[in-house]
Amino acid sequence: MGGECQANRGAAAHAYRRAYIETIIVRVIDFGGAQRTTFRPAAARRHASPRWMPPRTLATLAHALSVAPDVDAALLALADALAEVDRFAQIALVRYDARREMLVDRLTPSGDVVVRQRLETTFDHLPTRERIAVSAGSTFVDFADHSDEFAPLFALKRYNDVGWLALRGLRFEGQLSGVIVLYETRKFFGTRTSERLAPAVALFELAYLRFLEREAREEAVRTLEDVTQRVHGEYDRKLATLEQQLLKASGPQLTHADPERLVALEREAARAMEDARQAGRRAAAVEAQVTAAVEQLEKAHIELHRRSESLRQKTRTLYLIDRVLSLDATTDDPREMVSGLLTLVGDDMGAQRCSLLLHAPEEHALYLAAARGIAPNVPPGYRIQFGEGVAGKVAATRQPLLVQDVAEAKSHPLLRDEYFTTGSFISFPLVYHGSLVGVVNLTNRTMQGIFVEEDVERVRLLALVIGLVATQSRLAERMLESLSVG
Repeated sequence: MGGECQANRGAAAHAYRRAYIETIIVRVIDFGGAQRTTFRPAAARRHASPRWMPPRTLATLAHALSVAPDVDAALLALADALAEVDRFAQIALVRYDARREMLVDRLTPSGDVVVRQRLETTFDHLPTRERIAVSAGSTFVDFADHSDEFAPLFALKRYNDVGWLALRGLRFEGQLSGVIVLYETRKFFGTRTSERLAPAVALFELAYLRFLEREAREEAVRTLEDVTQRVHGEYDRKLATLEQQLLKASGPQLTHADPERLVALEREAARAMEDARQAGRRAAAVEAQVTAAVEQLEKAHIELHRRSESLRQKTRTLYLIDRVLSLDATTDDPREMVSGLLTLVGDDMGAQRCSLLLHAPEEHALYLAAARGIAPNVPPGYRIQFGEGVAGKVAATRQPLLVQDVAEAKSHPLLRDEYFTTGSFISFPLVYHGSLVGVVNLTNRTMQGIFVEEDVERVRLLALVIGLVATQSRLAERMLESLSVG
């Protein structure tokens, strides 16, 4: 049985790696200067440069987790995803026993196997504030400067330099059932590994809860089978006893049998059959309740994942807004400001191509202040008259435009090329105190996504921030002067 589980885990890991190398991203530079992404089969890998090997995506991780036969295989898939983000970081799964309030054991991926180590440590060793946050789950809890103090508690290998320790609780049926432990080296620049790994850990949490559900379901089935077998065993025993008594009563001494005794035996046999029938009905009712409970739990897990993703996106939006406001407070360079504002809306909405157009002073037109991912033949300062193309119409009407089919907006001057990975875009006006500040355009969403109405509401919040910063800093006039000098 152990060899079969090991083989299944190896097969899941192999499927994950196979899905990873099935496609190779090749960036092609067209004569117009725009980039596009194409896909080639794995057989063409030897003709591609090694530096274009694609990172593992959430789709490949989700596939690996869906075929994982047990928790060990799922943890190995998560470790492979971590290696793509930070190959020096350490990750482990610590099981938690809610009845004893103890961290029972630690599962650490090492190569193609998972090493198990007993911990038997009480959960209250952690500080109260961090312990409460970990018990709540859904996000990583950072231990900051106390990381190296608590890393030995989880039997993690300390770095030569200081590191960051982050914990995320995994909840099952309203109680803490496990903890994901992430230990990474400290970085002075770039995004934290815990933040980049959060979507992958959310997928792993769903797979881990699926294994817990399966264990609970198997335990319920075993209990039901034990109860049924015990009832049937008791019924068979009583029935055999009654048969023996009937055989004795119907033997050579039948003429001396007591009629009242025979009637009593028949009544007892009938009572035993009725008890068996009621036990069967109770067993069927228990099975129906278990099935309904499993369905409700699956729905709850799906809703939990949706809320977790929504919270992660809101946190990301607040982080980007804070960064832009900090940039506004520390720099006077208009080029750096427009670049920061474009990065705010582009990164938050996951747009590979985006542009920021500002209202040219004393003119009935817009000019291109900053852009990302568009063709180089559209230079900064490019003018668009009000009413011209999509951006000009949005500036004239001051109404946001959501398009899910790019064929509807072929007149847009910044979208006249054939390198789309999606046919959806958003064009949103920037208005502050009734005055038009500019227009922001977003298209080519990451992973070939499509913009929806909820995205327009998120852009509305970002547009308020951009309009406020641009107006208070006179960004339109200063940027136009900077382009004239350049």
